[in-house]
Amino acid sequence: MNSIHLICLGVQDLAQSRKFYRAIGFVEPNDEHANEIVFFNNTGTKLELFPYSELLKDIGLNATEHPFPKSFNGVTHAFNAKSKEEVDFIFKKALANGAQLIKQPVWGDWGGYSGYFSDPNGYYWEVAYSKDWQFDDNDMLVIE
Repeated sequence: MNSIHLICLGVQDLAQSRKFYRAIGFVEPNDEHANEIVFFNNTGTKLELFPYSELLKDIGLNATEHPFPKSFNGVTHAFNAKSKEEVDFIFKKALANGAQLIKQPVWGDWGGYSGYFSDPNGYYWEVAYSKDWQFDDNDMLVIE
């Protein structure tokens, strides 16, 4: 197993989450079941939004024992930009559409420019840029 085809985010408000991700540029190829489940196309993967309560049922977990997380859970998602300006643009767009600023983008000691925001459900996203990064023909970050 060496691929991630789908990343599922359990969300509290599917309509609000769908609106947020569409507003920041995610492309939804089919909205036929958008009131139950949402998929967005990405390079190499799909992002899925699914009601948290339904996700618990699907996994077989009890909602009382597994309430919706209210704090950082140790997982981040990342978007690697191709310029500092793209990082700033994405942050501006995300914050204007309901994201919460976690860390303002700054130049780090690792040589890149990055920051963090959280989506309306509290999922953390890093948006980062480095002048040293290269992307392949499929727009995937090359890490050697």
